Amino acid sequence: MTKILITAAGSYGDIAPYTGLGARLRAAGHEVALATHDSYAALVRAAGLEFRRLPADPRTRRSATADTAEPGRPPGPGGNHDLMRQAAAFIKELGGGLADAAREDTGLLLLSATTAPLGHHLAEARGIPFLDLPLVPGAPTGDFAPVVSGGRSLGRWGNRAAGRLSLRIIDRLYADATRELRARLGLPPATPRTVRRRAEASGRQVLHGFSEVLVSRPTDWRPGLDVVGNWWPWHAPDDRLPPVVEDFLAAGPPPVFLGFGSMAGGEGERLSTLAAAALRRARVRGILQSGWAGLSAGHTSADADLLTIGEVPHALLFPRMAAVVHHCGAGTAAAGVRAGVPTVPVPVTADQPFWAARLASLGVATAPIPFKELSGDRAVVRLSQAITQATAAPARRDHARAAAHRLAAEDGAGEVLKAVERLAETAHPAG
Repeated sequence: MTKILITAAGSYGDIAPYTGLGARLRAAGHEVALATHDSYAALVRAAGLEFRRLPADPRTRRSATADTAEPGRPPGPGGNHDLMRQAAAFIKELGGGLADAAREDTGLLLLSATTAPLGHHLAEARGIPFLDLPLVPGAPTGDFAPVVSGGRSLGRWGNRAAGRLSLRIIDRLYADATRELRARLGLPPATPRTVRRRAEASGRQVLHGFSEVLVSRPTDWRPGLDVVGNWWPWHAPDDRLPPVVEDFLAAGPPPVFLGFGSMAGGEGERLSTLAAAALRRARVRGILQSGWAGLSAGHTSADADLLTIGEVPHALLFPRMAAVVHHCGAGTAAAGVRAGVPTVPVPVTADQPFWAARLASLGVATAPIPFKELSGDRAVVRLSQAITQATAAPARRDHARAAAHRLAAEDGAGEVLKAVERLAETAHPAG
């Protein structure tokens, strides 16, 4: 048995997959704590994990730019000065909380992409083994441009150059937090770039929590950078959809889901009106997930073919849909593929255009509609046409079902468990 601390920071999609992973590790006999923000304490505890608090909760520190910035996630190479400043402040606040969360008896650190550049210093100071578990590809590659750069390929040389630039930007964002954390931990000064290059040179294994169904492992990655498949948000085995949702589903043909997760804060009324009009024009029923935008059928005229819901496990809801319309965060994009239903991608920022393009290239999604274009006189027509394309094309549903079948054969959490147990054997060899 190993005492494991998982650290994850950001919005729901940055946290929830680690609850399922933690539950899998706990079922194997390990003692697991998950350090994250207060907003997710109930989610962590419901999965049977110990909750430890991290500061800088995006739900309580949203700013005027929260509707265009991915909460808790550093901006890409095109990020403006204000977003860079906000991201650096978020990271600086996070650093001290991470040190507080790691107790003396911690035997293994499992680090998300956001917490890894801080967790490496903690591991160095306390001699704790660690494993990086990002949800998106981050190492430079010629195969595609950095995932936060908008998704357009720059050619092999350009993609690699942009990837290296993206890492330098992240180093810069973590500079102040690194200086303060290393001083607190009694470590000699070192820049984020130095520590990152040291980790790269060691050849440490990094397990990426996405599927090669969507992104093949880059051909030019070093050995040890592995793609193992998704780990999924935890939900209780006996969980059921709320009765109001079951009643709505039973009352007619499968509806279309529409939600933006942690995106589009403050635009609920506009988006609700647009969504209702597009669904009506496409002649389909719809379920609006409120999310941070505050989508609600209450913003529109009474409509028996439209239902508003709060948080519901995508694993239970999506397979019952005719199609899903969403922002294409990594977890939501994978959940749509897992459900075997077509997607209408409406990416907002960060890695979302990347995943939207992957879904479209796989044949399981319509052409992406960038969120910034979801306005003006033709927005309703454009969205309704995409919904019709998603629901009326048998080939797209066939592609979605085939992708779901491939995804079902993967066991991402199982691969992490194997790596954890190898590390535990190395740290505590038998005999």
